[in-house]
Amino acid sequence: MARLPQRVVCLSTETVEVLYALGEQDRIAGISGYTLRPPQARKEKPKVFAFTSGDMNKILAVRPDLVLSFSDLQGDIARDLVKAGVQVHAFNMRSVEDILAMVETVGRLVGAAGKALDLVAALERRIAEARLAGDAIVARAGRRPRVFFEEWGEPLISGVRWASELIAVAGGEDIFPERAVMHAARDRIVADPAEVLARQPDIVIGSWCGRHFRPEQVAARPGWDALPAVRDGQLHEIKSAVILTPGPVAIEEGLPALLKIFDAWAAKRA
Repeated sequence: MARLPQRVVCLSTETVEVLYALGEQDRIAGISGYTLRPPQARKEKPKVFAFTSGDMNKILAVRPDLVLSFSDLQGDIARDLVKAGVQVHAFNMRSVEDILAMVETVGRLVGAAGKALDLVAALERRIAEARLAGDAIVARAGRRPRVFFEEWGEPLISGVRWASELIAVAGGEDIFPERAVMHAARDRIVADPAEVLARQPDIVIGSWCGRHFRPEQVAARPGWDALPAVRDGQLHEIKSAVILTPGPVAIEEGLPALLKIFDAWAAKRA
């Protein structure tokens, strides 16, 4: 259909992932330099922007008829592209439902609504299967593990909403659920590490954007040797590219990673 966008620029990795999954990758005219999934996208598609910085002229040079952006962090470039006459759709996923809705919307935008619904149904099946596995972990352990999801170490930042929701699906309990609903990372800063100590997490999961998680640094924090997670060696990393990307990868790879960690914790309690 001639009305559908033929030259799509994706300024974040998750919409690239979805378009490839839908078989609509030929429409992609440009990607973010931070795109990781699928790996072939980095070889096949021109990199026209970073994430929050870059030259808008590189985007315009590929003559996009649609640009897909993500969150307020890309608000300035989205505004400038609109001013330049480019069609822009800005996503702002914060929950698992938002991720599934993004998949459906991308499908509709490129005329692949049916394939998008099939992909969403497959992701929902994965979630349902993971929930059953999580319930089994809880039954075996006698309770849910208390989990501190650490999105950043200095300052301490607790996990975004979809990570908190996936923890619950996998049978865990986020120790900062009230922070998870906050959209901005600055609103999820744990200013006083004593708050973590007070909530006694059984497991710490680190997912530091752009940096390797350092469990030895976590264990060395003042007073943290009293945490069950430190005492029992339950300091784990899940790569940010896996669980902090608001796309199918969080469900397809992030959720199984959580289940593996929780299952090992439950086995030690048995």
